[in-house]
Amino acid sequence: MKFSRRDFVKSMGTGAGALAALNASGCGSSSSAYSDAAPLWAADAVRNKIVVISDIHLGIEDRYTETLKNRPLLIKFLQCLQNTKDVRELVIAGDFLDEWFLPVYYYPLYTDQDQFYRNVIANNQGVIDELNRVIASGIKLVYVPGNHDLTLKPSVLQEAIPQLVQAGSAEPQGLGTYYTGDRNEIVIEHGHRYDVFSAPDTVTNEALCGNQGKTILPAGYFYARYAATWVLEGKPKVAQNLPVISPGDYAGLKDSAYVDQAGAYAYYSILDNISKKMTPYESGEDHFATNKIFKIRISGFNGDYTYKDFYPAMLTDEQTGKKYISAPTLFRNIQLSWQARQVANKVKVPEAPFAVSVAGAVPPAFPDSFFSRAKANYLENPNEKNVEVVVFGHTHVPMCRYVDGGKCYLNSGTWIDENTEHPATRTFVVITTGSTGKDATAIRQFVKEGEVADITASVSA
Repeated sequence: MKFSRRDFVKSMGTGAGALAALNASGCGSSSSAYSDAAPLWAADAVRNKIVVISDIHLGIEDRYTETLKNRPLLIKFLQCLQNTKDVRELVIAGDFLDEWFLPVYYYPLYTDQDQFYRNVIANNQGVIDELNRVIASGIKLVYVPGNHDLTLKPSVLQEAIPQLVQAGSAEPQGLGTYYTGDRNEIVIEHGHRYDVFSAPDTVTNEALCGNQGKTILPAGYFYARYAATWVLEGKPKVAQNLPVISPGDYAGLKDSAYVDQAGAYAYYSILDNISKKMTPYESGEDHFATNKIFKIRISGFNGDYTYKDFYPAMLTDEQTGKKYISAPTLFRNIQLSWQARQVANKVKVPEAPFAVSVAGAVPPAFPDSFFSRAKANYLENPNEKNVEVVVFGHTHVPMCRYVDGGKCYLNSGTWIDENTEHPATRTFVVITTGSTGKDATAIRQFVKEGEVADITASVSA
């Protein structure tokens, strides 16, 4: 179902003359504090709508951003939102500002993360200005951290949006959970705490960095920098010389020096598949073991690393002589730290074993595994009886799933220009608090001013 500007005007009983006046006015082209943009829909009489967007991925420079074509549409969406008078809250559910989509050779300002984020804000000032106007229009604005902005300090974002409400003060850095609705029946988080590659990691590299938990960047940060390099270089095909672990090698590890080698092998297999597809020039066989492409001076790291330092291989324990699978330097024996990471990240129902969790972070289990985590941690958790609706972002896949009793899991999708995970972009969640059943929730796509598509049916099981 689509809601056009003509349908909206007709529903308000104003007729074709008012429509012509709207067209003549430019309808939302103004950048003033009060936009004349058309509402997203014909509003109810009370403010009972919670709108959730996520995964906007605004970058520090326009050449290093995944949201460039859609940025003007995001601004237009925010202008339309201001004039949708039944919206109570707008929640940004993570990955708002992006620290991950950068090539490995990007070094400027990379010892001062606060200034980095201030520059991201400045590069997207139009969006920031419109968010401040959203607040001025009477809509509560809430931000929940994601993995691509997990190092963003609340004080830096508060400078830009003074009346913003930030979820996460009671949680470890980089995480947040927001409860809302008339009955606190809605819970919103980004979802990355359940993702092996994206959950904050203060555990695995603690011995390497020697800084007692100041490390926070997970393995996905390094992979994202590597993958962004490949994309920005035009996706070249470069010959590689990656370490190989055969099924036979893995089969011989029953008496390994370390536990859960099934998880270690699953982790290797995923990185092996990824690394064969993502082949930036820096990954060539002449550079793999010697070119220190990761020069990291942030978040507890202070070193230069090759891709080989990050990539699992068959190693030998010096004391026992036994073989085992692990990256030699970065994220050593990552499978052993997963339980501790889940505890540190306040996962309500930790998942085990590691091999299950790591498989859930990639296709084909991804993104349905996040529905499973929403059920385990909220919808089927007896300690969360009040929760009726769970909203995650993170996967970039808009989704609607129901469980017994009418409870619901929703994913808000993404606003990036090209969504490789799903055909739809510019998607958002709408929840009518105070209502129950399927009519209380929807996933919609912002097409343009005056046209919003309801895609709930197409993204439901």
